[in-house]
Amino acid sequence: MNPLRNKLLDRRLVLRGLGTCLSLPLLEAMLPASLAAPSKYRPMDKSPGRHPRSIFCYVPNGVNILEWMPKSSGSKYELSPTLQTLAAHRENFSVLTGLGHPHSKGGHSGADTWLTGADLAAVPGKQYANTISADQIMAAKHGKDTRFPSLQLSDGSGTGSAGHSHTLSFDRRGTPLPAENSPRRLFERLFVPDGSDSKKEILRRYAEKKSILDSISDDARALEKKLGKTDKDKLDEYFTSVRETELRVERMESWIDIPKPEVDSRNLQLGSQAQNKHDRPMWIDVMLELSYLAFVTDITRVITFEWSREAGGYGGGGENHHELSHHGGDAGMLKSLAKIDRFHLERLGRFLTFLQETEEAESSMLDSTMVMFGSGMNSGEGGAHSPKNLPLLLAGGKDLGLKHGQHLAHDIDKHPPMSNVLLTMIQKMEIESSQFQDATGTLTGLT
Repeated sequence: MNPLRNKLLDRRLVLRGLGTCLSLPLLEAMLPASLAAPSKYRPMDKSPGRHPRSIFCYVPNGVNILEWMPKSSGSKYELSPTLQTLAAHRENFSVLTGLGHPHSKGGHSGADTWLTGADLAAVPGKQYANTISADQIMAAKHGKDTRFPSLQLSDGSGTGSAGHSHTLSFDRRGTPLPAENSPRRLFERLFVPDGSDSKKEILRRYAEKKSILDSISDDARALEKKLGKTDKDKLDEYFTSVRETELRVERMESWIDIPKPEVDSRNLQLGSQAQNKHDRPMWIDVMLELSYLAFVTDITRVITFEWSREAGGYGGGGENHHELSHHGGDAGMLKSLAKIDRFHLERLGRFLTFLQETEEAESSMLDSTMVMFGSGMNSGEGGAHSPKNLPLLLAGGKDLGLKHGQHLAHDIDKHPPMSNVLLTMIQKMEIESSQFQDATGTLTGLT
């Protein structure tokens, strides 16, 4: 046993004596314990049931587009240097290039609009106004059958700030839905049974509490008569929010006597920290492992996962992702940025393998699960933060009707809106809809 293993040594440690000093090489005791402990978690052999699912995985700051973009298109395209990382899954994903949200400003507000396609300055007199995200349209349908309508994951808890959100999910009023960044808290929320005292307390509070809106309905109607249209609309939004909170409480009550799935936490690195740059590989892996478990237990069918918030993030070796995105065309910085891109795709590839290796209804989980991966900005050839030609991959969902093993290339200045991709996914989640945001239809070639 290494007696120093629980005490981290300073990496700048030197030995001094007799007027001299000696710098030490990088020792194991200088590394965080988690850095030397990649995940040992392995996927299950079989999923108990088949359901359509979607997960949206977001990376900030764009990519090194020079090494990301394939030079050829169609089904016989050659993988780019960066996309070679996913060579084992070549037939399980499509590369989508040239797309963007025409009404979005891009840059470091890209995460806010990645799943909404909104113009954040569209409402006069409002500094920030978002719209519903595609995942929440899916959650409205499938959430009726699962314990959690959707899950929001991120490296920052809560909602963050306007333009730098910690979440990709926005409800039908454009309000951000808070995200979870702690693997341990997420595991407990999903799989640790509530104690009998907790259940009693929840039921007691609910039994004692009449509907807030029902109890103030007369006063509310009287107040509305005194207000102008703008204030009436604002009050209506507020009451809608209160009512939706009450409905969530009712929903919790309906699940309180249904046991949570039993999941073994061994080999899940629940102590990994989102903001610890040395924990970055393990933290991404464990959050994806928990996403996999949430899907295989059918505790939810819709997940958004912001791997890092915009203007932040680390590479697999602790590199400053945001700093490298402002590369200005510097060859060394571009090389480091491509290394981060490949690190992200390694994590994605591992997750795709989990889904592919889990049998489900004579197929695999991957074939009934859509995985969208990408960024809401493009750092370009010179480091400019452009809303055009967003890096985007769509994997899985073959049993839902998606075609893969192809590069669908589009003109950067004349292209269908990215909302066409989101509308395609919405329809493949068994939702009858012909419109989402500015979509002109589904994306040609995906189905």
